[in-house]
Amino acid sequence: MDFDSFVLAASTADLADEPDAREHADCIEFRMDLAESPLEALESYDGELPVLATNRADWEGGEATDDGRRLDELERAAERDAVGAIDLELETMRSGDGERVADHAREHGADVVVSSHDFEGTPGMTELQETLRAACTYGDVGKLAVTAQARADVLDLLVATRAATAEGDRVATMAMGEPGRHSRAVAPLYGSRIGYAPVDPAEATAPGQYDLATLRELIETLAGEGDSVNTPER
Repeated sequence: MDFDSFVLAASTADLADEPDAREHADCIEFRMDLAESPLEALESYDGELPVLATNRADWEGGEATDDGRRLDELERAAERDAVGAIDLELETMRSGDGERVADHAREHGADVVVSSHDFEGTPGMTELQETLRAACTYGDVGKLAVTAQARADVLDLLVATRAATAEGDRVATMAMGEPGRHSRAVAPLYGSRIGYAPVDPAEATAPGQYDLATLRELIETLAGEGDSVNTPER
């Protein structure tokens, strides 16, 4: 998957949503942990958009029991031609459990997004930057989602995003919760490479998400005509 420029992912547990996402999305984030028979769904997937496969553990905000089967299923998902990237948690990589899954995905041509989520708050600048660096050490893209208690938290996240991008890392950042909602539209202007939005607002997978069409419109409007996102020096 091409993460050299911004990618808008339509998050869903139902790959049948893909036709409705095509107009605005660049890929489908398939939430395997929320789906029934996810491997069978991938096997029969014939959509046009590439898939970012996520099998989120319950300790990181998902619904997958963190037994061996969770990573086995993600490993098998990476073998599908339609899967252009997989998501692995930073803690899974640090434990060593995710290494064989990441290696297997890359052997099949899929990129690896290594993610970290803070559902309680926004850490200080040092921790923000260290978390992004660690995620980028393991992944082709380092993702960091925090929870904003105030709009000022978004400023820190944007500074960390810009700094990581200026260092040459590919990152995806966003602040969850209502005070951080606007970060989903603004962070791409400071280098964030992935945005997430549900096709149906009623099926949001994280607090504060815009629906897909709205987020695409906001990002394009803020970028301006003839301009592009992901140019942090601007």
